[in-house]
Amino acid sequence: MNFKKELAEILFEVLEGAIALQDLELLIEKPKNQVHGDLAFPAFSLAKLKRKSPNVIAQELSEKIQSPIFEKVEVVGAYLNVFLNKKLVSEKVVNKIINEKDQFGAQNINEEINVTIDMSSPNIAKPFSMGHLRSTVIGNALAHIVEKCGYKPIKINHLGDWGTQFGKLITAYKLWGDEKKVKHNPIKELLALYIKFHEEAESNSSLEDDGRAWFKKLEDGNEEALTLWQWFRDESLKEFSKIYQLMNVDFDSYAGEAFYNDKMDRVVQLLEEKQLLVESDQAQVVELLEEELPPCLIKKSDGATLYATRDLAAAIYRKENYQFAKSLYVVGHEQSLHFKQLIAVLKKMGYDWAEKMVHVPFGMMLKDGKKMSTRKGKVVLLEEVLNESIAMARHNIEEKNPNLPNKDEVAKQVGVGAVIFHDLKNNRMNDIEFSLEEMLRFEGETGPYVQYTYARACSILRKGKWEAIAIDHAYNTSWEKEWKVISLLMEFSNAIKRAGENFDPSQVAKYVVDLAQAFNKYYAEVKVLEESEEQEARLALVYSVTVVLKEGLRLLGVQAPEEM
Repeated sequence: MNFKKELAEILFEVLEGAIALQDLELLIEKPKNQVHGDLAFPAFSLAKLKRKSPNVIAQELSEKIQSPIFEKVEVVGAYLNVFLNKKLVSEKVVNKIINEKDQFGAQNINEEINVTIDMSSPNIAKPFSMGHLRSTVIGNALAHIVEKCGYKPIKINHLGDWGTQFGKLITAYKLWGDEKKVKHNPIKELLALYIKFHEEAESNSSLEDDGRAWFKKLEDGNEEALTLWQWFRDESLKEFSKIYQLMNVDFDSYAGEAFYNDKMDRVVQLLEEKQLLVESDQAQVVELLEEELPPCLIKKSDGATLYATRDLAAAIYRKENYQFAKSLYVVGHEQSLHFKQLIAVLKKMGYDWAEKMVHVPFGMMLKDGKKMSTRKGKVVLLEEVLNESIAMARHNIEEKNPNLPNKDEVAKQVGVGAVIFHDLKNNRMNDIEFSLEEMLRFEGETGPYVQYTYARACSILRKGKWEAIAIDHAYNTSWEKEWKVISLLMEFSNAIKRAGENFDPSQVAKYVVDLAQAFNKYYAEVKVLEESEEQEARLALVYSVTVVLKEGLRLLGVQAPEEM
């Protein structure tokens, strides 16, 4: 439903193709204030071409623009302000939503084109902290958004299941571990051991050497090291799956760092064949002087391969396995340099597809203004936060609506939705201060506010006993009072498009808040359920809002209860 394009096509014809259709569409603006119309075209860019003042051009154009879709055209200085035909457009929009339902706003590009999304990626043997929430929910929302844009998302949980931290953990377990305690409460005990290792290592530097030595044994296939590692991994995955279930997040692949152990020699071999490896401080590196980046470390002096080698192997494997059109890495902004190096090395290797790899960075989750950290023990556990949020939502329901059926299910949808929405309403580059009270508020820009608006609209439809009417129905109303809401419903596909192009779910989150606010204002001013000839149109509008709010929340990974 692109009225901007319709105006561009009329202008293209009037101007006899003097400016490309695409360029005309880009020039058309949406006025901030509706008193200036629904669309505006600035004539400045035509002054040189027409050798006339922009004001004169705007006046001349206004006399030639005719279409039933436009109610009137006004000239203000060099601007051509176009007002849409409210009745015609409103009926088009509402009928389109009634017919398409949750397919409204979809952009069908090609469902066979894969987009891989590297997301979540918690570290084995460490608790699932609030820090991992961001990658999980941003990645999950982007998967829904790229799918809505017509691609096929492939969600990859690149588990942190390899690395020197396992050498440290094995060292700590062998020094201070208790098998019974670990079996009883694996994550908590393993975290305690990890923290103890770092505390002890501050006064005993030989511990770091022991940790490195055990990791080398693990890399070399030592049986004791491998058995402990597998045990730590299995126990952690059981814990993580509880959290993913709570958040309604699933994955197409759990191939983590360890999966690439047997795929890295090939990378080193390829780099050698292409004569890209250089010796530096007894380590093997790829120089990136032309790219103005520090050298990329491939292999250490003791022969141990590094993080970058593994990610090179992963990128090549994903391209060969999934033939991706785009490969997204939803990883914190502190890894920006690593991804610049990774892409630069792949290009040096002759892989043009490296251009299609995109690092989608995000800010930190803060507690009391500081980054959440595992080492110092200042960690906030996501499972505890989700359970606390669900309990608070349950308490709110008991106070506001004690007779609500499915209280526990609704509390879960609201509690978990609040945490997810709080993250996604922020531009992903912003750091986020963690606050449960803020997340769970029923007013303001929160998940519960949007969910409550949806539930309220569902309740209106139940009371009005509304049923969808067949295609292209004409309604007995002028749509004047409904116009603000209609204008926002038209914007849904643009919000999705912006979110997809900029890898920014906050575009959808902000959109559903705007729609919820406009709807609540409309409901306060208009007696929707009052029997009149306009009731049918008003209920059709309410239904349209429910469709779009529910779908907007789904794109973010938030559920929409019909009663609250």
